[in-house]
Amino acid sequence: MKKFFFLSFFVLVAFYAKSQNSGNISGNFQVIMQSYNNDSIIGATQPAEKVRLNSYADFLYTNKNFSAGIRYEGYFNPLLGYNQKNDGFGFAYRFAQYKLENLDITVGNFYEQFGNGLVLRSYTDKYIGYDNAFDGVRLKYQPFTGMYIKGLIGTQRYVFSKTNLGYSQVINRGLVRGADLELDLNQAIKKLNESSTFILFGMNYVSKYQKAENQYVTINDSTFTLNLPQNTGAFSTRLNISRGMFGFSGEFAYKAQDPTAENNYIYKPGTATFLNFTFSKKGIGLIISGIRIDNFGFRSDRNASLSDLNINYIPDITRNHIYAFASMYPFVTQNNGEMGISSELTFKIKKGSKIGGKYGIDCRLNYSRIHNIYQKQINEQTPLNQSGTDGYITDFFNISKELYYQDINVQIFKKFSKTFKMTLIYQNEIFNYGVLRGEPAEPNVNANIGIIDFTIRLNKKNYLRFETEALFSEQDMGSWLMEEVEYTVSPHWFFSVNDQFNYKNPDGKEAHYYMGAFGFKNNNTRIQLSYGRQREGVICIGGVCRAVPATNGFMMTITSSF
Repeated sequence: MKKFFFLSFFVLVAFYAKSQNSGNISGNFQVIMQSYNNDSIIGATQPAEKVRLNSYADFLYTNKNFSAGIRYEGYFNPLLGYNQKNDGFGFAYRFAQYKLENLDITVGNFYEQFGNGLVLRSYTDKYIGYDNAFDGVRLKYQPFTGMYIKGLIGTQRYVFSKTNLGYSQVINRGLVRGADLELDLNQAIKKLNESSTFILFGMNYVSKYQKAENQYVTINDSTFTLNLPQNTGAFSTRLNISRGMFGFSGEFAYKAQDPTAENNYIYKPGTATFLNFTFSKKGIGLIISGIRIDNFGFRSDRNASLSDLNINYIPDITRNHIYAFASMYPFVTQNNGEMGISSELTFKIKKGSKIGGKYGIDCRLNYSRIHNIYQKQINEQTPLNQSGTDGYITDFFNISKELYYQDINVQIFKKFSKTFKMTLIYQNEIFNYGVLRGEPAEPNVNANIGIIDFTIRLNKKNYLRFETEALFSEQDMGSWLMEEVEYTVSPHWFFSVNDQFNYKNPDGKEAHYYMGAFGFKNNNTRIQLSYGRQREGVICIGGVCRAVPATNGFMMTITSSF
């Protein structure tokens, strides 16, 4: 209750300051409400509440070098597919920040990232219901031009709870401590100021503390108590180099022994390697990325699972698709082990050529393939990944034959005139359903996907878009067809209808997943209302995912900023 009054007082002070022309107030809010109906055809069930709602509102006050903010969150109750442990409403996020010359101090809640995030990254994404904000203290300091130092200490958010303002519901939660150093050599060394080669070096160290509790394991009919480390450290070093058309960035990370529920309480140290090469010039671009993860889950609670309490973030090198069928089987990051490569080539067929025509053609070719890492038993008597042992032996350059994911896709964007443009996509996808969806009995999905998307500008304010998608597969739910029509009256209104037809279901459960929607936008406010069926599946952004149940009902979304 004291915290609630403090936050209310803060809001009143901020608005008073605004009325006196002292400082600035900005913010945003979002409301998502959904109704639920029983639908035996698609397996949708109606919860007791029938209607549920998620809501968020951020308020930010800034005055010269000082800023402060709060976030309100309300769950009445959480929408299906989001963490059902979220409870009630209240202020889930609050912070104060002050900048003084080269020093930046934040107390309260904050998000932070070191390098690519291999060792530490906290962020929020409301779409997938992810939030691992820190609650503590963070310092940023620039001792001289080109050197940047960060330091932080705090605990992580688990879920929102009206009893503890959402900072954590974990009784034995861990304490996270970290420091990051980044050096821009071109800024720091005068001789390199005018150099055409740019070099950025960074390194960091992060440790977690969690009180050890009794954890038992049975080996060869004997029961042992695991000696769990209370402090676990991880460090990484990174290097970015670019010159002219070429660029390279890489990061290597190492983590000490960290037996957790995620790795079945093994003691093997973990490593992570991320490499990225780029080439670009007028009309052509190439990106090649490689990744190797070996037992590198890093959480502030050793017993956490799914997407809870991750300290770090493993970059997803596969392409994030925006079309419905292209994103039906997204890759899920495998913290215990993955090794893969991704490449993307973009080029433009010149304007005025026989093939390119008046406007030219934009093309994108993408390929990604992810395997498990090579794992060998420690000895003949010890099973692979046996709790209380080092788990397995591995070879850095030896890749497992077990395929997790493969994606080959080609995209062509062609503008025919000022009023007509079209996108064509072909995709072949192999998806290890047993590993990535946690159902070992299911075979790999092999899908071929085709997409046609074209837009017609009727006049200055009216646009008509048609989209056709087809997915052909004999596994999982089989083959699909989709048609969508969208009509936009700029700048305020839009209307759309679509139908996803699961016409070749191996279980004989053919179904239409229809959806109709319309929306209104005015300045910074957007309102959308839709009704229809949502298929069961998984939504992923950057390898972090949440399960989506089958639903039938209305959904209303309101977003606004000021």
